[in-house]
Amino acid sequence: MRKVTLALSAAAVALVGGSLAAQPAARPDPGAPMTQAQFTERAGAMFARMDANGDGVIDAADRAARQAERFARLDTDGNGEISQAEMQAGVEQRRARMAEKQARREERRAERAPERADRVAERRAARFAALDTDNSGGVSRAEMAAAREQRGEMRAERRAGGDGQRLQRAKRGGMMQGLARRADANGDRAITRAEFNAAVAAHFARLDANGDGTITAEERRAARQAMRAARGAG
Repeated sequence: MRKVTLALSAAAVALVGGSLAAQPAARPDPGAPMTQAQFTERAGAMFARMDANGDGVIDAADRAARQAERFARLDTDGNGEISQAEMQAGVEQRRARMAEKQARREERRAERAPERADRVAERRAARFAALDTDNSGGVSRAEMAAAREQRGEMRAERRAGGDGQRLQRAKRGGMMQGLARRADANGDRAITRAEFNAAVAAHFARLDANGDGTITAEERRAARQAMRAARGAG
C-alpha cells in the first residue's frame, strides 16, 4: 500500500485540518449569560490545550508538539508513516465533525429564529427612519438620492483602506484565537500565562458593558455589532 512518509507530515496534517486535534469540552449555550469565572475557565482551558508541553508559555515548541500530536493521531498503526487509508479516515472524521457542528448551528438558529425576526424588523424600521429624513412617513426621490450618495461615499472610504485592510480582516479568527493574538503583548511570538490572563481580563471587561460581572447574550451581540461597525468604518 502506498505510504506517505513522516517528511510529508505537515502536508498530511493540513489536508485533514484540525479534525484529529484534542476535542475541547462542549461549548456553552451562546445564549446563556457567562460569568467572569466561567469566561476565565474557558479561556484557561484553551491555554492549557495550546501549551502542549505545560511549561506555562505558548511558543514555537508547543506549535511543533501539536503538529506532531496530530500526525500521531493520523498514524493509527504507529509505524511513522501515514497511509492513504489513514489519511482518508482523517478526512472522513473531519467531515463528520463538521456535519455535527453544522447540525448544532442549525438547531441553535431555529431556536433563535423568533428573536432574529424581531431584530430584522427593528433594523428595517431603523433603515426606513434613516431614509425618511423629514419624518413624512414616506421616502422621496431626493431622500433616496441622498442615501445613494452617502452609500457611495462609504464604499469609497472602505476601498481606500486597500488590500492591507482586507488582509487584516482575513487574519481574524474566532474570539479565543483573536484573544491569543492580542495576548502576545511584546510581539515575541511567545505568550506567557501572565500575558494571557491580562488579555482575558481586558477582553471580559470590554464585553461586560454594564460591569456587573456577567456577559449576557445582548452584550455579546452589541460587541459583535460594534466590531462590524468598526470594520466597516476602518
